[in-house]
Amino acid sequence: MPLRIFYSPLFREHRPEGYHPENPTRLDYAIRGLSENGLWDEELILEPEPVSPSDVLLIHEEEYVERVRELANTFEYLDPDTYVSPGTWEAALTALGAARDAVKLAVKKKGLYLALVRPPGHHAGRSGRAFNASTLGFCIFNNSAFAAHTLKELDGKALVIDFDAHHGNGTQEIFWNDDGVIHIDLHERDIYPWSGYEHDVGGRDAEGSKINVPMPHYSMDDDYLLAWREVVLPVLEAVKPKVVVVSAGFDGFQGELLTTLRLTERFFRYAGATLSRYSLAVIFEGGYNVGLMKGLPAFIDGYLKGESERGPIEPSYEALSTVHRVVEIQREWWEL
Repeated sequence: MPLRIFYSPLFREHRPEGYHPENPTRLDYAIRGLSENGLWDEELILEPEPVSPSDVLLIHEEEYVERVRELANTFEYLDPDTYVSPGTWEAALTALGAARDAVKLAVKKKGLYLALVRPPGHHAGRSGRAFNASTLGFCIFNNSAFAAHTLKELDGKALVIDFDAHHGNGTQEIFWNDDGVIHIDLHERDIYPWSGYEHDVGGRDAEGSKINVPMPHYSMDDDYLLAWREVVLPVLEAVKPKVVVVSAGFDGFQGELLTTLRLTERFFRYAGATLSRYSLAVIFEGGYNVGLMKGLPAFIDGYLKGESERGPIEPSYEALSTVHRVVEIQREWWEL
């Protein structure tokens, strides 16, 4: 199965003044992890084409897009978390282009197509902040939502799986009332952006199309394996998508500093392996150091090898309770 990586040096031009966790060195960690695992080769790299400013209006309101464009003439903060710099506008348009190109290739030929992009996007809603979140959470334009929109245009429907440690509130808000976009989101409970609870199932006429699994603090591999087996895999089996958009964050890896999750290569390799039946457009979200060096290559390696473990697991009581609640709620729409 082919592996292709959409990457551009332009993604490094979105840069902070002084320290900020979302900075160009994230790409260094990702590339180092891929290189050390034989997954980074010049023959695999494709230069993405930027989208036009009018394309951004497919997922964001014009007022928000213009605000980003104007502020990005200099270094400025959109909010306490999220900055723009003179390189942000072009980087953000190119990131959307990478997401679009990844989907187009995934539809054309089965494989894993990684959009290794910055700035990240899954917290950005139609008008910026989404679902009463306090900030944009480092995000500018929603790359995963643009991928889902592209896939829906090509295939009539789209399925997104987001396993970033934080809820993809922007993606979910953009498609809240759209039953043609199924969005499954596993994330740590009760942290930023304080959304994505079990009863958040989608808007009117789209109930059941949004599936949230808010995992307990300090969740480990077995906890996530339980959620993946009991919720993610049955929905995939029911939908049978040709292509899956993966909003791929690795900030839940043990040793990352923004959450309490304690995931290892084991979960990410399992997730990749169980998705090997599908063509993937993988959109890079969170992850700041060790998660990128270890979790990202494990996910891709799992996909390419396609061998998932099937043994018994020992999830925590809190994880069992959470997954049970999700299953009870979602049974109205899914055979779980």
